[in-house]
This record gives sequence, C-alpha cells and structure tokens, in this order.
Amino acid sequence: MSIDQVRSFLKRWNRDGDIIEMNISTATVTEAANALGVIPARIAKSISLRQEDGAIIVVTAGDMKLDNRKYKDHFGVKAKMLSPEEALHYTGHAVGGVCPFAIPGDVAVYLDVSMKRFDTVFPACGSSNSAIELTMEELNEYSQSREWVDVCKPIGEG
Repeated sequence: MSIDQVRSFLKRWNRDGDIIEMNISTATVTEAANALGVIPARIAKSISLRQEDGAIIVVTAGDMKLDNRKYKDHFGVKAKMLSPEEALHYTGHAVGGVCPFAIPGDVAVYLDVSMKRFDTVFPACGSSNSAIELTMEELNEYSQSREWVDVCKPIGEG
C-alpha cells in the first residue's frame, strides 16, 4: 500500500507519526481543504507529467494550475499530464494520493514558488485520505526536490 511506503519513507525524519489519515476523501484540493479545515490554496497538489521517456512531479499550491507557456519555457516541452494508469506506474501512487514522497529515483520533483506564500502546506501521503503539514523547508528536503520553479498561474487566469 502506497501510504505505508510513504510512512516508511518519512520515518527517516521521524515524521511518520505526523501523517493525518481521515475517514473521508482528500483526493481533490476541495475535499482535502474541507477535511483539514484550511483554505484550498494551502493544499500542496502534486501534478504528474510526462517528460521525454519518463515522468516528473510538479507540486503547487491548491489554487494554481500549470501555465503552459511558463512550463514549456522552463522544461522545453509541452505539459502533458499522465493518465491515471501512467501516474501509478511512474510514481507508485494512485491519482488522488500522488505525492512527492517514496517515489522512484528517476522521477524528479519540482516545487512551484506559489507555495512560498505560506508557512506550511498539506501534501498528500500516498492515499486518497491522507496528508501531512510541512514547512517549505521540510517539503523541499523530504521531497528531494530538484529546484523551485515558477510554472503555474492562478486557476482563474486564462
């Protein structure tokens, strides 16, 4: 089970006991925000994308979406989301629980600067009913992020 892999992974920082598991779904930004009692923007959503012969994960604030121009300018390719089957194959996590923890080493993680306006955010932990509260420094360290990027824009923008 994916959440067990994340629990084992976070154990190296003694954070395995800080995973929040709920009896309701946190699979979407809205569901997670409601379950945790926070604004949707503080949900750190992990977007799994195709990259040449593999995949990457971009983690962004819950009120953001990919900006195709910024993404292409940064990564050199058009943004293409993975199918649910591909997401599970490449990341080891099912859609709704995709997170930047306990993923294969060939899947690079990038953190979008949109999250930096918060002291803490809530990424998923490998299941559709889990999360953990992390600072930006913790998220950067635990996700083993390659770099901070600016590839998103507010959901309301064209």
